[in-house]
Amino acid sequence: MNDRLISPNATATPAIEFAQVEKRFGQLKVLRGISGHINPGEVVAVIGSSGCGKSTLLRCFNHLETINSGRLVVNGIDLSAGSVLSAADLRLLHAQVGMVFQQFNLFPHMTVLDNLTLAPRKVLGLSDKEARQTARILLEKVGLGEKAEVYPEMLSGGQKQRVAIARALCMKPKIMLFDEPTSALDPELVGEVLLTMQQLAEEGMTMVIVTHEMQFAREVADRVLFLNQGQVEEEGPARQVLDSPQSDRLRAFLSRMSFARV
Repeated sequence: MNDRLISPNATATPAIEFAQVEKRFGQLKVLRGISGHINPGEVVAVIGSSGCGKSTLLRCFNHLETINSGRLVVNGIDLSAGSVLSAADLRLLHAQVGMVFQQFNLFPHMTVLDNLTLAPRKVLGLSDKEARQTARILLEKVGLGEKAEVYPEMLSGGQKQRVAIARALCMKPKIMLFDEPTSALDPELVGEVLLTMQQLAEEGMTMVIVTHEMQFAREVADRVLFLNQGQVEEEGPARQVLDSPQSDRLRAFLSRMSFARV
């Protein structure tokens, strides 16, 4: 597998642990007793057909959705069914768990720099000077240092998504969640976003990535979870799962996917 600055530690307390998690929307059961874990420093790709529960699971990890039953603990914060989350714990969760969505969700009336500094100032209580200093460092990190003072409408889709990644990193998260971050991009812009994510993986960031980019998952992820009808159908080391799938459903799914390099 890929070399890391911080190797996943299977003996450490999981960064995310979930057991028999169920999530319903009305009568529709989206997650059906799903269980698993994400270790600190690990990159896990979550794959599966549309409607299998991938994005819902990710949204449960940062409490954008609450689970109906089961146990869920994220970075020591109990999000299990029936648990009462205090306002302080919710702020801590959203500070420690960054999320990048399919759409960029940048504020169009604010410059790139202002987009990045808003949450650190309001949530973390950073001074404007400190927030701006951190934001500029992270914009350089994602290759957009020269775009600090421009507005989102002046950026390409790939640039907007890299800004969204930098914005999440401004909160100094311990876990990053990516919900199909390249699905809204033109094909020629996908590579620049994946390279930014690969850099984060190499630096040891704990990451959960919902993706249809199979080659990226194969090369960057430590493990793959294949979801089918709200359950984990197959999971294991990324190359093992993607090169030698055991279940018929996973083989059928992969036969429809492209493994082209981006």
